[in-house]
Amino acid sequence: MRASTFRRLLNLWPPYLFSGIRVLHVADDWSQARVALRLRPWNRNYVRTQFGGSLFSMTDPFWMLLVMHRLGGDYYVWDKAATIDFVAPGREDVYAEFRLEPAALDELRAAAAGGEKVLRWFETEVKTAGGAVVARVRKQLYVRLKPKAR
Repeated sequence: MRASTFRRLLNLWPPYLFSGIRVLHVADDWSQARVALRLRPWNRNYVRTQFGGSLFSMTDPFWMLLVMHRLGGDYYVWDKAATIDFVAPGREDVYAEFRLEPAALDELRAAAAGGEKVLRWFETEVKTAGGAVVARVRKQLYVRLKPKAR
């Protein structure tokens, strides 16, 4: 599937559509993505700031999707673990950018070449338009080369 088509579909996906999350960009080569979370009455928490679950949701699938598409069908790619550190209250729209560097892909390919599982952490900062960090999200991916069919 083309990245632009996938972006449109994600924007129609009910958990994103109804929570104010918008996928702004997915690079044609799946090397990067940019996501926004608009502050709306239905995604505010009790103290009128960005709901933590929405902050996490806006970042949830992207490292897995980028790595999966860049490595191709010869690899299993799964989310394994995640952490979120709330740095400051989100009192406005926030953004997250994901940039998958070629060196990270080379590391994954080399480490998985023998068929063993590989666990690697990726980090994303959720920021305001002015660059203030609201949250840091870490995702651990499981990557493994699929066995060859005999």
